[in-house]
Amino acid sequence: MPEPQHVSTILSRVVGLRGLARRGSEAQLNELWRRIAGEKLAAGSRVAGIRRGVLQVAVDSAPLLSELAGFHRTSLLSAMRRERPDLELRDIKFRLQS
Repeated sequence: MPEPQHVSTILSRVVGLRGLARRGSEAQLNELWRRIAGEKLAAGSRVAGIRRGVLQVAVDSAPLLSELAGFHRTSLLSAMRRERPDLELRDIKFRLQS
């Protein structure tokens, strides 16, 4: 017979299996992105996820992608690292959203 488990342990598993934690963290990342990037830049972009320490940002237009990658990448990465050191971000990659 299995050992009894605490309710919090069971709930953590259910949340993980259902992907609810991931959805919540995606919303938090997008909110953080909007705050750091500012309304103008965030209006045409959104966080698509984090892969191997690289923040993936989907961008609506080629001109905005060029602006973000060419002029803002370093400062945005620094700000994200300051706000969320736990993410251990190595870089930001911008990609055109199709």
